[in-house]
Amino acid sequence: MALCTAGIGLSAAQAQAVAIAPRPATADEVHQRCVKQVDPALRLACYDQLFAPRSADPLTAPATPSAGVTEAAAPIVAPPPAVSLPPASALSSFWELRRSDKRKAFVVRTFQPNYLLPLHVTSDINRQPTSPTRGAAPLRPNYKGVEAKMQISLRVKVAEDLLLPGADLWASYTQRSMWQVWNQADSAPFRSSDYQPELKYVVPVPDGMSTLPWGWSWRMVDVGFAHQSNGQSVPLSRSWNRLYAGTAFERGDLSLLVRVNRRPREGSQDDNPDLTRYVGNTELTAAWVPGLSTASLTWRLHPKNLQNGSLQLDWTYPVVRSEPQGLRWYLQLFTGYGESLLDYNHRQTSLGLGLSLFQF
Repeated sequence: MALCTAGIGLSAAQAQAVAIAPRPATADEVHQRCVKQVDPALRLACYDQLFAPRSADPLTAPATPSAGVTEAAAPIVAPPPAVSLPPASALSSFWELRRSDKRKAFVVRTFQPNYLLPLHVTSDINRQPTSPTRGAAPLRPNYKGVEAKMQISLRVKVAEDLLLPGADLWASYTQRSMWQVWNQADSAPFRSSDYQPELKYVVPVPDGMSTLPWGWSWRMVDVGFAHQSNGQSVPLSRSWNRLYAGTAFERGDLSLLVRVNRRPREGSQDDNPDLTRYVGNTELTAAWVPGLSTASLTWRLHPKNLQNGSLQLDWTYPVVRSEPQGLRWYLQLFTGYGESLLDYNHRQTSLGLGLSLFQF
């Protein structure tokens, strides 16, 4: 599912959202789902499933003799089992692809993982960022290779069933910061902060087209627009706009996501004209939910320049095993270009350790 300059934005978060295996639904829960169905045919099918007759072999209780009179034993019928519906997929649950997954619009939810990594160690801190059009920034010799990294990311569904059946429009905002919290010589400054508003149009794949060989399912396609900037003045100013198109596949607890970014030309005022040469224009992500753990691996690349790009691994595990939706340990390993906008042309390897803060 996601966290760097051109992050795909969903795999790690969706993995956390489905870290608990779904339990069978009770009859009351199924009834509530039926009530919420908007489509009359789907609502009727839901009630048919809920109230369909079930065959049950009667369990005969032994007869109790009394005063020489033999009475027929009254049959005892076992209660019907709880209704069990097919568990929603990770992608469907996260992006509300099926009718049964739909929730209200204009309700704030999490998007990319929200985390705080107090310990973030890099192999090569960028003490003097540069770009072809903005030149070199002043040298910051006191910057330390150990800092903190944090991210806040929220989304809201702004339209349901827009243009196509089941298709939704989402708006989101993500902010990620590198904080020199251990650098007391410079009064612990924020070294870099990136701000990213985004619009995403998500279209579920119809059931008749979703089945693929070897147990895979084609779940969704999406198109969107994202703006990302760091709010700095020259020579530290960095920004870019991009249009993107992507698709996602799923097999059990494994999801695969593909996205291609297209950056419009920005002319002579471009802060970073060579950005995609370093961070790439294609993203491939695999997300895995093996039990209580969640893991995602993202490769960002440019097909014409494979020596650049980046690899990022995100792994989480609940702090308290019995509360997997609570605080989770968060480990992040990054290598390559573009961990932040300011570092888009700076290669490094970093390791971060901390907590995933919340998921809703």
